[in-house]
Amino acid sequence: MARADTLARARTLDRPPLAYLVRFPTPDGSRDMELTWAELARDTAWVTARLRDHGLAAGQRALLTTSGFEGFWGHAVIGALRALKVPYGIAEAMGWDHRRTAVFHRELAPHAVIGLSAETLEGLAGSADVGEMFRTTPLVLARPAAIPMLHGVGVSAAVITAVGPALALECPERGGAHVNAAEWRVGVRDGHLFVAAGEERVSPLPETPLGIAGHVLTGRCACGSEDPRVLFAEANYSSSARS
Repeated sequence: MARADTLARARTLDRPPLAYLVRFPTPDGSRDMELTWAELARDTAWVTARLRDHGLAAGQRALLTTSGFEGFWGHAVIGALRALKVPYGIAEAMGWDHRRTAVFHRELAPHAVIGLSAETLEGLAGSADVGEMFRTTPLVLARPAAIPMLHGVGVSAAVITAVGPALALECPERGGAHVNAAEWRVGVRDGHLFVAAGEERVSPLPETPLGIAGHVLTGRCACGSEDPRVLFAEANYSSSARS
């Protein structure tokens, strides 16, 4: 049987609703939450719209750095790239795989690099000029700890990161990373973020502290979105971003 036939037959089979078991850290230990295929489809649609806002379009190329345990948001980003018809390469976000990031960046000449970590940047710094490498990349989406490192070498980077089981993704206005308000509720208590599942999520999640220092802005963003924006302390936002 040809591979195409096998895939076609597989698509006719019943698929259980559960897509992933999401595990995320909290100050009290790891928490588990179910993620259904329907929820993943909605998450993918949201990420697709956010990347489109950044100007990502068909024919451009992207490099995604993520780890296997981050599949709950990595899959949504991959689905968004496919929906936008953007070819992509994937490298591990751990520092030991920084050479793969360097090779993909050189060979793909990506329009977008998504998910850069501080560990990857530290690995790259031993053999490359990080500023020269990413300064001409039109769209760089990095994790909070990597933002000051990139800004320090003249790279204009925006935030993408997990907020517990949710995803935060900064818009072109660079005034904080949006979280999908239709699916999640985020807030701050004693200077640290908490997250709660929205009514549409199958797996319930009451307000859960995450141990992540930050600030949350509500109200309409200059980009037009009503989704709340998270300012991560680790990303070292300027005081003007808090207004």
